[in-house]
Amino acid sequence: MKIGFLGFGNMAQAMAGGFVRSGAVQPGDIKYKNLNGDTVIDENDQTAIGDSYLPKLQYSFSPAASVAELADLVVVAVKPYQVEAVLAPVRELLAKKIVVSVAAGVTFDDCERMLAPGTHHLSIVPNTPVSVCEGIVVCERRHSLSDGEWRQVEALFSKIGLVLPMDTALLGISSAVCGCGPAFVAMFIEALGDAAVKHGVARADAYRMASQMIVGTGKLQLASGQHPGAMKDAVCSPGGTTIIGVAALERKGFRSAVIDAIDAIETRSR
Repeated sequence: MKIGFLGFGNMAQAMAGGFVRSGAVQPGDIKYKNLNGDTVIDENDQTAIGDSYLPKLQYSFSPAASVAELADLVVVAVKPYQVEAVLAPVRELLAKKIVVSVAAGVTFDDCERMLAPGTHHLSIVPNTPVSVCEGIVVCERRHSLSDGEWRQVEALFSKIGLVLPMDTALLGISSAVCGCGPAFVAMFIEALGDAAVKHGVARADAYRMASQMIVGTGKLQLASGQHPGAMKDAVCSPGGTTIIGVAALERKGFRSAVIDAIDAIETRSR
């Protein structure tokens, strides 16, 4: 399957990197349009994808042809306010493709209005850890893909993260938790790292410990299905060090602060 991107910012690059990293596609199977914004697809639109901890992968394209013509699946990855203008010139070309929107707030009804009648499309909410195949891809439950197309898309996205169908009304809160959540977790990693450094651990080791602890805890919860409260209780011995730390977090309003952050995002989004 050849995958095309209309827009190639951070999220599109994260998805592309994850697809290649997982082996789902080869770099040459990924096409993108007008990376540098000069309205011309040429050698200046080539880019190396990957952070310092990932291999630099060169993504290829065909200068003479549009992404909509080349790709089997087209990912619309521009800013929400740009979607309609980007889709308008290729509206008819996309009618025979699978179109996937990652633009925040662009749902089934929006795509129905902007795309040609009968176009098969799906709106999703991915997050940046898809770049290392440990992300979440929330998919709007309402879509116009055939059963076979859905299975194909689900299998593809499963290579880069957990695929979670969700009702349209819950896409906003899903975006807040899954899309904004990595920033909150990064702050927690940084804080744990600072605490470890304060007590003598080298910074690089401190970040590795904190990050792996979070990865392991998340995987344990997914594998066991345990309630997070039960997982917390399992680590808290009577009179032990962990419950002392938990009590300190409670005094500082740790959980209510997290809930307030999500509430603030939801209020801003309305």
